[in-house]
Amino acid sequence: MESQLKDLRIDRSKRRSEGPSPWAVRWIIAGVAIFALLGLARFIYGKMNAATEVEIVRVRAAAPLANGAGAVILNATGYIIAAHKIELASKVVGKVASIGVEKGDRVKAGQVLVRLEDDEYRARMLESEGQLETLKARLAEAEHGSRPEEIAKAKADVEQARADQENARVTLDRARGLVQDKVMARQTLDDAQARYDGAAAKVASLERAYELVRLGPRQEEIDAMRAQVNQAQGTLNYAQVQLDNTVIRAPIDGTILERNVEKGEFVTTGFVGDKGAKGYVVSIADLHDLEVELDINQNDFAKLSSTQPGMVTTDAYPDRKYLGVIHEISPEANRQKATVQVKVKVTNPDAYLRPEMNASVAFYSNEKPGSSQTESKPLVTVPASAVRDNGVFVVLGGKAMRRSVKVGGTTAQGVQVTDGLIGGEDIVSNPPSDLKDGQKVHARA
Repeated sequence: MESQLKDLRIDRSKRRSEGPSPWAVRWIIAGVAIFALLGLARFIYGKMNAATEVEIVRVRAAAPLANGAGAVILNATGYIIAAHKIELASKVVGKVASIGVEKGDRVKAGQVLVRLEDDEYRARMLESEGQLETLKARLAEAEHGSRPEEIAKAKADVEQARADQENARVTLDRARGLVQDKVMARQTLDDAQARYDGAAAKVASLERAYELVRLGPRQEEIDAMRAQVNQAQGTLNYAQVQLDNTVIRAPIDGTILERNVEKGEFVTTGFVGDKGAKGYVVSIADLHDLEVELDINQNDFAKLSSTQPGMVTTDAYPDRKYLGVIHEISPEANRQKATVQVKVKVTNPDAYLRPEMNASVAFYSNEKPGSSQTESKPLVTVPASAVRDNGVFVVLGGKAMRRSVKVGGTTAQGVQVTDGLIGGEDIVSNPPSDLKDGQKVHARA
């Protein structure tokens, strides 16, 4: 029994020396291979069924006008602009002393917006005032003529000169007699004759001066003085205007769109540098006078008339509708774009509309609904790149479903779809060439 039990005992040292069984190795390799194949299959399946990244846009249908206008004949998109945007510049150069408005403030016509430093302009005005007063005084002196005292003095000078002349004559006569009697030399007579001639000339000069004083200034001189006064008055008026121009006021009732200067900056009327002086101080516009600027394709331009009505909507507030009408058509087309610029006046703007917003305009015919034989279907415009083989891909439940559409005309904003879309659908704007019907998609971030 003991020998039999020894035969049944397991020799563990022998097993360790022999290593693992060949079958065990095969099972391990097979298991690893199966797991690798399953992982690869799952990766390939995930790749084949992964959602394709695409650009998705929402289709909007043109809404009918509230007054029951006709069918939509054209859709166009553009931008809202202020009908009259004013970039208010300064007429004089100088540093900004104060600013009374901020961006977005509503202002009234005549309200002070910006003040410039005016010390130099005020000094020029005072100088001009002084020059004007001086010339006015000289003109008044010329117009009133000589004073009685001046006339009396001139007359007295003449009398004095005549007396001196008479004295010189007497001396001359005496000298002539003495020379004839050979009592005095000939030189004495010559000296007396010279004194007499000088006295006579002085009398003649003072008599002419007395006559001029008595008559006063000539009329031509007075007219010249009056012209100098007018010139000085013009210089003063110009200095006053320059001083007034240091205060910049609002020309209209409106809203401040942009404030271009700060206190201490230099404002110029000439060259404007990127980091130097500023050419304008603020921009202002009346936001109750807004337009939509559109570029209409030349192929669709014939559909519109000069007073074509339309409905204006914005991307920011798609539920808000505004009436519009064409009031300006560019007299020339754009050769590069093959478009004609059209401006639509918004007849009922409100505080929601702002310049530079994206806007869409649905133009309507002047016919009333029901006047034609068939009612018009909703007309929508989609990007031209979204249409492929008369079909578009509509995104439903994360999948791109192909839908056939009927394409109408083309505009600068895209392709008009007259059948197949009603508005509100999400479509792939630029589908990849390998996109299939029913393939999973997701919006590009």
